[in-house]
Amino acid sequence: MLELKGDIELADIRKGACVAIGNFDGLHLGHQALVRAAIEDARAAGSPSGLVTFEPHPKSVFQPEQPLFRLTPPRLKAALARCLGVDFCAAIPFDRQLAAVEAEDFVERYLVRALGISHIVSGYDFHFGKGRRGSPSLLQELGERFGFGVTVVEQVTREDGTSPYSSSSVRAALHAGNIDQANAQLGYRWTVVGEVIRGDRRGHTIGFPTANIMLDPGMEPCHGIYAVRVRDLSGDRQKMLMGAAYFGWRPTFDTDRVFLEVFLLDFDSDLYGHELAVEFVDMIRPDQKFHDLEELVAQMKRDCDDIRQRLDEDLSAADASPLLAAQFSGSLYEELKPG
Repeated sequence: MLELKGDIELADIRKGACVAIGNFDGLHLGHQALVRAAIEDARAAGSPSGLVTFEPHPKSVFQPEQPLFRLTPPRLKAALARCLGVDFCAAIPFDRQLAAVEAEDFVERYLVRALGISHIVSGYDFHFGKGRRGSPSLLQELGERFGFGVTVVEQVTREDGTSPYSSSSVRAALHAGNIDQANAQLGYRWTVVGEVIRGDRRGHTIGFPTANIMLDPGMEPCHGIYAVRVRDLSGDRQKMLMGAAYFGWRPTFDTDRVFLEVFLLDFDSDLYGHELAVEFVDMIRPDQKFHDLEELVAQMKRDCDDIRQRLDEDLSAADASPLLAAQFSGSLYEELKPG
């Protein structure tokens, strides 16, 4: 993802683009409506399309003591957007100094001078600038002044028509272990990307060696066992592996920190230092404490049987949406370039 600074012109970005703007954490189906609108407007005008976002997330700047459960770090967000069809993704560095910029100055400095946009797409509730005074109606006024078009996308609701798509509702579903609900709002399998680190090798001693992945602070879905699909981003990105993932405190061993551990089925190679993408398909059971290792191992064997069946059933969902298809084909992970 390109870093967009208001005081310079980036040669990498083509002028006259039609862009969708927002935080886009999760890039859920509501966000995707904005991206599709930007792509359609760009095609009609024969101009490039882009996604413009903010990094870090504003909540992380104003509430640093409360780690945010980020659904999509910058690289993953950009990869998802590119799979939807945008020509580029750019991040505006967000800090308290940017938050103090007047809305009119923000538009002139970043959107007009640095990007040279021809059209902008925003959500109905997009606010920006000092005191969040900027709004879609102000964007329309400034568009007339500076010569760019504005499309405002109204609230996008779920299929039941009763509630809107939102990043907070996706987080709530993940906290509750409702993976199906979270994935239905995302339009793809919620995915964690991280490097495999050395653990205490306890899994090796009981016949279930795991890849331990360091997570960002605040990332905390419901503790338990999950059916996952895994891609080795440091190796063969096209090969889809099946796995059993554990997220929790390891209550049987009385540990004091949270783990994401992935046991790969039918796989036996050293992955230390590799970067993995882990897609969460379903939650199998909540975390629990066992009386002894024998009871734990017996349950883990049953979990793996359940996970194989669940992942086999999931193959029928490959064409359910463009981003889900990109996950199954591996094209999403080709977009996940390092750095």
